[in-house]
Amino acid sequence: MKEYKTVSKVAGPLLFVEKTEPVSYEEQVSLVLADGTMKRGQVLDTSEDLVVVQCFETTTGLGRDTGVRFLGETFKMPVSKTMLGRILSGGGKPIDGGPAIVPDKRLDINGAAINPYARGTPRDFIQTGISTIDGTNTLVRGQKLPIFSSAGLPHNEIALQIARQAKVPGSSDEFAVVFAAMGITREEANYFMADFERTGALERAVVFLNLADDPAVERTVTPRLALTTAEYLAYELGYHVLVILTDMTNYCEALRQIGAAREEVPGRRGYPGYMYTDLASIYERAGIIKGLKGSVTQIPILTMPGDDITHPIPDLTGYITEGQIVISPELHRKGIYPPINVLPSLSRLMNLGIGKGMTRDDHKKVSDMMYSGYAEGVDLRGLVAIVGKDALSERDQKFLEFADAFENKFVRQGSDEDRTIAQTLDVGWGMFTQLPESELEKRIDRDLIKTYHPNYRK
Repeated sequence: MKEYKTVSKVAGPLLFVEKTEPVSYEEQVSLVLADGTMKRGQVLDTSEDLVVVQCFETTTGLGRDTGVRFLGETFKMPVSKTMLGRILSGGGKPIDGGPAIVPDKRLDINGAAINPYARGTPRDFIQTGISTIDGTNTLVRGQKLPIFSSAGLPHNEIALQIARQAKVPGSSDEFAVVFAAMGITREEANYFMADFERTGALERAVVFLNLADDPAVERTVTPRLALTTAEYLAYELGYHVLVILTDMTNYCEALRQIGAAREEVPGRRGYPGYMYTDLASIYERAGIIKGLKGSVTQIPILTMPGDDITHPIPDLTGYITEGQIVISPELHRKGIYPPINVLPSLSRLMNLGIGKGMTRDDHKKVSDMMYSGYAEGVDLRGLVAIVGKDALSERDQKFLEFADAFENKFVRQGSDEDRTIAQTLDVGWGMFTQLPESELEKRIDRDLIKTYHPNYRK
């Protein structure tokens, strides 16, 4: 194997190597320091005159005397069923004190594009135990449903709750969680590991942790390592896998940092012009393949800079994914957990996974009525601020009270409270007792009212 000592420049995580033989894009590289230390890298750009190599570890000690060896293959992830219950670094190395993973296979981390014709339609309901997701923004197998949050909000707690509680009711199929955290602090990493071990959720999970002081380049491969693991568990071992990626904002910041080091022409707000394509290469790896037993479902989590939903990261994510769950600072200030605002939230595939035989025959109608009643109550709060509560009609006052009950009974629940879908819908029916039946009949069939309304139940 040839070793080149033609490094012309080191800029951030990048090395510029001259006078090489033809090398491939994304080819793996070994970097040999003067003291014999080996570091890993990857070809980021290649031309006749110059090869740009990005280093996956700290570039401390790299210089013109660094030896560069091109390995002739792309980055491959060693995968095995024994990965379940393990905690790995953002680069795929065990950090839980356990033994090295003995791989059954080594798979390209970029995966393979799924033929659109081979994609199955997502249908099966995934129960997270969180009413605002299960009841009004239902998640189904094979969907990609992001959570939009802001700095200081409890998105990590919600992610852990989903990782603990997610299941497919009534199904005996094996279920696994792949949890990938990018750019987190050491304190957050310890919190994640302690929670997984405390609750026993680690037994069916594979955890990847990329810390804030790890190289930014490693952050760009962490979600791909996680998804490669998920695809192996799903499509080769038959697991139904839920992939939680947090925080995609840190991932995009790493893209911007690397783009600046390469002196690329920036796009919107300094992010690379290819960020849409890059995010799509991650999000589109969710799905179901016809003829195969398993599935990959994604919940990417991102913090919106400045709580701006039009920022490039949430904006591009919304174009690619099938809806969004929005976490509200206002509900958080009220002390409500989980502070999920159902009004701007949306699950575009919800109707495929609910109804008779899947959740319950009243699910869609109850969801529509709760959404409508809460939206009207929130609008009335603005009117009360102007004219006062006493100026409202009796009907309007009932909807105003319904909005308060919705937040305190339906949205609010404990961080360890795992509600079944039946319990979630029954909470909704309990709140409907505050509204006149004539209002319910505008959106709910009369036979459903007589079946589920507390006034008619035996």
